[in-house]
Amino acid sequence: MTSFQYDSGIIENYPNLAAGVIVAQGMTNDRSPDALRERYMAEQAAVKARIGSTPLSEQPTLGAWRRAISAFGVSPTKYRSAAESLLRRLTKKGDIPFINTLVDIGNLVSIRYGLPVAIFDTRQIELPITVRYADGGEDFTDLGSNTIVHPEPGEVIFSDKKRMVVARRWCWRQSATSASSESTTDAVITVEAHHEKGAVDIESALADLQQLLAEYAGGSLDAAVLNGDNPAI
Repeated sequence: MTSFQYDSGIIENYPNLAAGVIVAQGMTNDRSPDALRERYMAEQAAVKARIGSTPLSEQPTLGAWRRAISAFGVSPTKYRSAAESLLRRLTKKGDIPFINTLVDIGNLVSIRYGLPVAIFDTRQIELPITVRYADGGEDFTDLGSNTIVHPEPGEVIFSDKKRMVVARRWCWRQSATSASSESTTDAVITVEAHHEKGAVDIESALADLQQLLAEYAGGSLDAAVLNGDNPAI
């Protein structure tokens, strides 16, 4: 059964797209253990030192995401990619707070590579998740809200089989219905890139995610690198 896929229109219009996707089952998710917290804090310090005073807009991974978001008519500074938002928080406020094991693992890998990592709890999702252009009739519930809104036509969304949007503006915001919590056991986890050496970074980021998940969350992990030639898992 397909769990995650890219629509042909996305593949056609984003030929440099590379993604790592993990379909995970039977994980445990709780407060991050001390060993993971130490690794996460060390990564934050290393990333801050590496970026220094260089503007985030000059980071190749983030610049490529800005161009990808602009291509479907959205301002990438008004709606920043999840990776840019994390790094903006890190460089301006000094640290990123702990959430739980799964989120902290995703954020650690995200700041390490400057790429958005999403963790979709699949309890309320009817798979597959498809990355596609919205027609505007789909439903989205934002984090912290009970109000249903609709994406703009032509916006890139992650949608399940029931046309429920689990992420808007590609990697800007995840839905309340798909956000991971301490009771999450099964999830689809993604890391995506558009920059020139994206395929190489995706291979490394996917390996890091698998290693960290196996060590701290357990469960069974099926993984694949997706691109134009292999658009689904």
